[in-house]
Amino acid sequence: MTDARLSDVPLPRLGAHLPPWPGAMVPVTDGEVLVRHTPWRGPVPADGAPDADPPADAPRERALYVHGLGGAATNWTDFAGLLAVRFDGWALDLPGFGQSPPPRRYSVQGHVQAVVDVLEWIVARPGPGQGDPVHLAGNSLGGLVTVLVAARRPDLVATLTLVSAAMPVYRVPAALDRAVALVLLPGVPALASRRLAAVSPEQRVRGLLQVCFGDPSRVPPERVAEAVEEARRRDEQPWAGQALTRSLRGLMTSYLRVGRANAWRLAAGVRAPSLVVWGDRDRLVDPRLAPRLAGVLPDSRLQVQAGVGHLAMLEAPEPTARAVLALAEDVAARRSPRGADRSAAGQA
Repeated sequence: MTDARLSDVPLPRLGAHLPPWPGAMVPVTDGEVLVRHTPWRGPVPADGAPDADPPADAPRERALYVHGLGGAATNWTDFAGLLAVRFDGWALDLPGFGQSPPPRRYSVQGHVQAVVDVLEWIVARPGPGQGDPVHLAGNSLGGLVTVLVAARRPDLVATLTLVSAAMPVYRVPAALDRAVALVLLPGVPALASRRLAAVSPEQRVRGLLQVCFGDPSRVPPERVAEAVEEARRRDEQPWAGQALTRSLRGLMTSYLRVGRANAWRLAAGVRAPSLVVWGDRDRLVDPRLAPRLAGVLPDSRLQVQAGVGHLAMLEAPEPTARAVLALAEDVAARRSPRGADRSAAGQA
């Protein structure tokens, strides 16, 4: 384990409010999921020329972003826009979340299969990067899912980035302990779904901001309004409450796996170079897990962000993106020790 390096490549200025990237439905084993695409834009010219064509040898790779419990592909909007200097990026709505219809049964392994299906779809797409493994990033529940994906299908994963990954713990954070205890009881998920529906979208979003962000005042008003509108759209879906409560139940029961199926043991076998990112104000997943997880992964680097909460890629997209870019640069430099990958030098 080493400290994360930050890339110094020029990054685009995304403006005050970048709209969600467009998406389309992609077939998976248990139905279909919405996948949003952030197209590669190439390096930002050092002189700031807006319409300069990217160099023919500019790095162009592929990435997939996986959100957490209750999230959606839109959690990665700004982050994916920054990484477009190097990546064609895709972000999926896990089954039952965002605009993806529900699966027949909610489970962590079901989410793993959906991510594997989307990775295979990305790898097979024509164009630059076809056939190459994909840079994979996951947050919270998505972090746990991507650990399991990387262990199960190392051929599909170029690097692994874990943002506050929800690895198994046996002491639940105070922000979740009562909710977890209730949701594990028979019949309670349906009751919880009805109670969630009784809370206004504005109240839910404000509550999530307080829990998930180290400093909620950093969130632009446009993003808050966007989240409220997305919550309203979710309320129109009859499965919305079930997706949250049943996925939470699936997450908690997955923690009981022992032996070779345990996520910590599987993480120790991950071959992909990895980046562990955490905010030191994370109230949902204990920041003390960050060095533990980085220590378990065989080839890892660690970035702990001061003052940041559970959603570093959303609350602090630039330092998070720079750590991911540095990881990709270093992996490329290993393949090309003479430095053919110019991005490692910052493209200054």
